[in-house]
Amino acid sequence: MAREPSLLLLPADKPRISQLIFFVLGCITTLAFAPFGWSVLVPLVLVPLLYVCLTNSPRDSARHGFWLGFGMFLTGTYWIYISVAVFGQAPTWIALLLMIGLVLLMSVYLWITGWLISRLASGEPWLLLLVAPAVWVIVEWARGWLITGFPWMSLGYSQIDSALAGWAPVIGVYGVSALMVLSSAAILVAIMTRGRQQIIAVGLVLLPGLVGAGLRSVDWTEPDGEPLTATIIQGGISQDKKWLIEQFQPTLDFYRSETRKVADSDIVVWPEVAIPAVTDRVEGYILGLASDSRINEQTILFGILERVTERTMKPKTYNAIIAVNGEERQTYRKRHLVPFGEYFPVPAAVREWMRMMSLPHSDLTPGDDPQPLIHTLGGVELAVAICYEDAYGAEQLYAMPDAGILINVSNDAWFGGSIAAHQHLEIARMRSLEVGRHTIRATNTGISAFIGPKGEILESGEQFVPVTMTGSVQPYKGATPYSSVGNGLVLGLAFLIVGGFWLRGRANL
Repeated sequence: MAREPSLLLLPADKPRISQLIFFVLGCITTLAFAPFGWSVLVPLVLVPLLYVCLTNSPRDSARHGFWLGFGMFLTGTYWIYISVAVFGQAPTWIALLLMIGLVLLMSVYLWITGWLISRLASGEPWLLLLVAPAVWVIVEWARGWLITGFPWMSLGYSQIDSALAGWAPVIGVYGVSALMVLSSAAILVAIMTRGRQQIIAVGLVLLPGLVGAGLRSVDWTEPDGEPLTATIIQGGISQDKKWLIEQFQPTLDFYRSETRKVADSDIVVWPEVAIPAVTDRVEGYILGLASDSRINEQTILFGILERVTERTMKPKTYNAIIAVNGEERQTYRKRHLVPFGEYFPVPAAVREWMRMMSLPHSDLTPGDDPQPLIHTLGGVELAVAICYEDAYGAEQLYAMPDAGILINVSNDAWFGGSIAAHQHLEIARMRSLEVGRHTIRATNTGISAFIGPKGEILESGEQFVPVTMTGSVQPYKGATPYSSVGNGLVLGLAFLIVGGFWLRGRANL
């Protein structure tokens, strides 16, 4: 009997070398995401993991999944160190502890994935076609909300420019992830089988992409009214300068003067906390903006820290977007805050230590969930997401189908020149595609962009420089299948599959 190639025996014969290889494969996975966009690498990474899950014990499969995850998240989210150490000015050891801690936690999810796939597939290649996508999507979804959640680098985002992206308006980013895993599992089955079974497996490799390519031509939503002229203003002010006293007045002057230059725009959008102050400090400035919006008959949206003082209570500070349109002032308050950035889930003693070390230690207040939509002077409803919030696609669906345009403001200056800003733009593109709406995306240092309803970049600005960018934005109406049902369909099917195979395995014990 012919012996298997030595490379295929590595997971069992030389597990440490094999796990090192999987760490390297995880590092390579980052290249599938922005700014690289090598989406075809995903099956090249998944097929070896699925092979290990078929041919090794659940414990060994889990270890390989862990190391793949460690490589992927270490190279894909290294920018956390930049945010915490460089711009947050935390000690190096704290920044490294937070970064490695998060990477380890995210890798545990891949440990669970490897264990479950191996346990439920029971070494049967054809079962892999059901089990692997179902397990993957459940764990990826859980990663997006457990312990506040971190949905960054979900596999579906890597497919934003591939044929599989056509599925996003139907089943969302997690559904796209599931189909990516299905195709990868089918590749492995095609390699391991012969004859008619191999032909069927090859068909399953190609089918999701072929159908997805056809779906890309479907218009799930339709234009609603006349296009609007919109302007994005990007200050280009680096994070280390943004809060300097000497930078304060130039910042105010820049944004107001650039807004006055685009008096013909219906909507003007500034970035997250474009005004580096709390509202009660710049009330006169805000009244001036309201006056400008009234004269020019436009809606101006700007980011600021909103401080609200209530009787017998301490003041509350919100990360907010305020909109003035000449008639009224509207506010959207960020609901999903960033742990260790906007709030600190630590004991009082640790918080006191952080205060003594001159580290950030006070919490912002989350906004209500949900909130009324902001509307323009012409009555177009806007769905706003501030920074990190747009990574939680299902949380934005409350605004559908009423919202005609998506607004995303961010401060990606925290990431410096890393890949994070590109990854964040990729996420914003997926949100547009899922609900069939234009997105106006304004960031402090880039990447600001106009995004079309199919997730395409219509225009983007250069990073780290001031940008004033005007474009035509069409409000849309109607609902995509995904915006109507959210993740319920994909998750329900996945839980049924996993639950059924788990009970099957228990019955065979």
